Amino acid sequence: MDLIDEDVEISGRVLRLLRPPQPDALIDEEAFDDDEFLPYWAELWPSGVALAEVICRLGLRGARVLELGAGLGLPSLTAALEGADVFATDWAEDAVALLRNNAERNGIALRAECVRWDDPAPLLAGAPWDVVLGADLLYERRNADQLLKLLPRLGGDLLLAEPGRPFAKAFLDRWSVETLADGVYRLRLP
Repeated sequence: MDLIDEDVEISGRVLRLLRPPQPDALIDEEAFDDDEFLPYWAELWPSGVALAEVICRLGLRGARVLELGAGLGLPSLTAALEGADVFATDWAEDAVALLRNNAERNGIALRAECVRWDDPAPLLAGAPWDVVLGADLLYERRNADQLLKLLPRLGGDLLLAEPGRPFAKAFLDRWSVETLADGVYRLRLP
């Protein structure tokens, strides 16, 4: 896989990230036919950047943090830099491998594993988490449905960066929502 090297600044810190230059080039017709898999993980989404910026203000030293759908893992990398014990997860093996590589390149210690939300045993084994992170996770209805069932079982402070995907409003209406920044929310069960 071809990769580009990019510097990303978060609250004055620069992280060097390898990432695919054209995520659409990673689309695999066979993988899509099997599981409707698209390489969403390969994009540096603005929601991930926004969540990483908020993380810098939270004081996470010593917190046990879980990121769901980590993709390139910018929120996880930032939380680990802030002193959190981070478990970053994604369902794409390539995402997890690249996240591990980027953590190592930046001298950041974290755990990263391939975990599916419909098989959440590794996520539940660590529950309750102090903080659960997610950036731009509601791009498909099945994601919103799975998260509505999964998130209450994970415990902790739920932080979601959401740019206004079609399923976001109905999802957010199920929670007590506090706005932390533009498009970044703290969710609590009502």
